[in-house]
Amino acid sequence: MAKKKDAAPEGNGASDETAAGAADGADTKEAKFGVLAQFIKDLSFESPNAPASLQEPGENPRLELNIQVQAMKHSDEVYEVDLLFETKAQSESGVIFNIELIYAAIFQAKNIPEEHMTRVLHVDAPIIMFPFMRRVVADLTRDGGFQPLMLDPIDFNGLFRQNADKAIIVDAKSSS
Repeated sequence: MAKKKDAAPEGNGASDETAAGAADGADTKEAKFGVLAQFIKDLSFESPNAPASLQEPGENPRLELNIQVQAMKHSDEVYEVDLLFETKAQSESGVIFNIELIYAAIFQAKNIPEEHMTRVLHVDAPIIMFPFMRRVVADLTRDGGFQPLMLDPIDFNGLFRQNADKAIIVDAKSSS
């Protein structure tokens, strides 16, 4: 038979309202960062030599990749991060396919110090977004008739360190 546990003593000196108020106060100082939406902002897929490139892609295919991160502030707590992705697959026979994709997300950031926002938006946000963008690229190449292009993980922290002087947050209100 299980033993009954003794009930906790009532009246610990704090009312339920005080405890709830303390919890609410702690939440207002806690840093929060979350995704409000993710979406394809712009997309182009070209296979100019199809159907020949589907049947015989040619010898020694090469793949060029380029990715950039842009961040925009929409309001005090709302930011947009865009991953600008371009790839070109070509061989001696010509262009196999081109992809241009802007994959975007809207983030809400609360209580994050201003001096950390550039790093958060150029490193943490793309890390969250990348698996979804990767799936779009894989599905797009597969639906284009090719083997799915499975992108390797990207070191957004290293990319940020390499381009820290170019990493800025554009104010969307002033750029409109």
